[in-house]
Amino acid sequence: MLEGSLGERVRRLFPLATLTTYRVGGPAALFVEARSLADLELIGEVRAATAIPVVVVGRGSNMLVADSGFDGLAVSIATFADGIDIPSRSGAPLGSSLTVTAGGGVPLPVVARRTAAAGVTGFEWAVGVPGSIGGAVRMNAGGHGSDMAASLVDVEVFDLGGGSGSHVMAAADLGLRFRASSLHPDHVVISARLRLDVGERDAAEAEIVEVVRWRREHQPGGQNCGSVFVNPVPGEVAAGALIDGLGLRGFRIGTAWVSEKHANFIQASEGGSAADVRSVMEAVRERVAAETGYRLRSEVRLIGFDDADPHSFDDQPSPPDGGTP
Repeated sequence: MLEGSLGERVRRLFPLATLTTYRVGGPAALFVEARSLADLELIGEVRAATAIPVVVVGRGSNMLVADSGFDGLAVSIATFADGIDIPSRSGAPLGSSLTVTAGGGVPLPVVARRTAAAGVTGFEWAVGVPGSIGGAVRMNAGGHGSDMAASLVDVEVFDLGGGSGSHVMAAADLGLRFRASSLHPDHVVISARLRLDVGERDAAEAEIVEVVRWRREHQPGGQNCGSVFVNPVPGEVAAGALIDGLGLRGFRIGTAWVSEKHANFIQASEGGSAADVRSVMEAVRERVAAETGYRLRSEVRLIGFDDADPHSFDDQPSPPDGGTP
């Protein structure tokens, strides 16, 4: 059905590792670049008719694909949800607000740099986050004292679970919280509106430079997904500090290891194994739980693993009982 409508745009055994920052793991059985809402409607119809698993792939910065791959349909919206609309600030006083619209497939660093270059401030923090706008909304991405919730007005979403067309959801209805939201797994973020401020271009671009400098100084490069675990008590207890306190920097299983530079990063070797990455994740979590009482929640989506829902972020409570260690 899908191939009959979209033809050669449907690709078989597509190497998903090429779309993730871990760059490990196997292929998706099927892959398609959706180019319109009509394409998403068709995908929803195919899913309803066949029960084929579907996962939407953004920039792949919080995704780990199993070595066996994903026996379903992976969808990208990057080719049509790729616009950025920055209103003219002509005549607007410094400090006044304006609304920027960004497509769900646009990388956060692109939005950060484009708004700064236009003299629009409030999104500089995002220059170091390698995800897409859609993924950032879903997990309320953040850093450097800010997050998506700080500026998000509303989002346009498409529901793969049924219906036609898209609809708008206000930020207040998204259940945004620390590195999480209440968006349903079937919701595809087509675009987001951000309330930002009119400012000075030089100051905004200087802040961009500072964020990039800080990230390079404190965080590792290479094959990783950024921070793996959510801080169990934001502002008070950091996941990286818990891991570091147990002397786990450099802890290795096969082709994966805890970064020596930042304990909340797990690195993968070129040509490495997704199973090794997950094994390091679980070993670290078990050590932290056993020795501190905190059961760390992962930010990483596990795709193609038989015991994990590919739509969901890890939702294990921290600490295990919801209490304090």
